[in-house]
Amino acid sequence: MKKAVVFLADGCEMVEALTPVDLLRRAGIEVLTVSINGREHIISSHKVEIKADRMFDEHVADHADMVILPGGMPGMLHLGEHKGVTDIVKRFHKEGKYVTAICAAPSVLAAQGILEGKKAIAYPSFEEKLTGAEVVREEVVRDGNVITSRGMGTAIPFALALIEALMGHECAEKVKQDIIYRDGE
Repeated sequence: MKKAVVFLADGCEMVEALTPVDLLRRAGIEVLTVSINGREHIISSHKVEIKADRMFDEHVADHADMVILPGGMPGMLHLGEHKGVTDIVKRFHKEGKYVTAICAAPSVLAAQGILEGKKAIAYPSFEEKLTGAEVVREEVVRDGNVITSRGMGTAIPFALALIEALMGHECAEKVKQDIIYRDGE
């Protein structure tokens, strides 16, 4: 079974964090939500409480195929300041595993040198922070093992791209149909 880890920090954008959780689980992917705050409850950027599946430790992503960084402020800043998260992100990238981020969080990848020479996208006000990347204007950008997206409004296409990367096009299309996303397009 494919596995993904979503890192959660206070101030994360709830839709960007939980849309991938929901859709990946619908696709049969095991998804683990991980608090980096030292407690299991996270408070989102709009004051919604989220209960993480697990607390952070250095082995939390050992058997995962993908890491997911949601945006939101100041959640994204907390992710970028967390050495354990950045170490895992760098290790996953080096090992060719999927490293994914949405909204402001692609800037965390850029700060680790992961976007160097890659196509990427982020929330418009964070595009200048994508050091070394070729910024493209698409909802979701996949360049090798790196997948980035623009923000809350692109959370569904982002999640579908993550499913496609892990499970293939047919599985992503099935989930898309099941949730009646862009029906008739």
